[in-house]
Amino acid sequence: MKVKNQNKQRIILLSDLWGKEKSGWITYYTAVLESYFDVKYYDSCDLGNIDKSDYSEEKLHHQFVSEGIERAVESILQEEQEFIHVLGFSIGGCIAWKASLSSLKTQSIFAISSTRLRYETQKPSGKIELFYGEDDAYKPDTNWFQKLGIRENLFPLEGHEMYKKKEIAEGICRLIVKQIRPNL
Repeated sequence: MKVKNQNKQRIILLSDLWGKEKSGWITYYTAVLESYFDVKYYDSCDLGNIDKSDYSEEKLHHQFVSEGIERAVESILQEEQEFIHVLGFSIGGCIAWKASLSSLKTQSIFAISSTRLRYETQKPSGKIELFYGEDDAYKPDTNWFQKLGIRENLFPLEGHEMYKKKEIAEGICRLIVKQIRPNL
């Protein structure tokens, strides 16, 4: 069992809608971030009590949208009581956003391909960095970013699942480290 390092700031990672079963790519992030932070990975499906018996994108997405996001928010609020940083992938970024608007003590939110945020009209407090593939059809539009006062970070020629690429993961991790621990 990994002992929590009291000297490192805590960052939690919230999976995409596939959860742990299809998250081999998460090691691209943990390999870098564990050197600088106390890292905890959460399966968004487990947090949202999502039934994986029909493990299709359509069924998982429907469960998240109908009640799973709200259940995941409640679960993360019970799990995390201290100030944290959050890195969320797709639906995980939406969960982080909504939990932060509720009462999750987030110092910063980094979300990648969290397309459901396009429906949000309120912004959580703290630092927010959102990353999207330029070719992701469901990313928020430029007007949304301007209304909420958030910088638009687009990766050229990339789609929704860009976060599964090692080079993108390493670049985002470098940015996270630089923003949270600038004196390193």
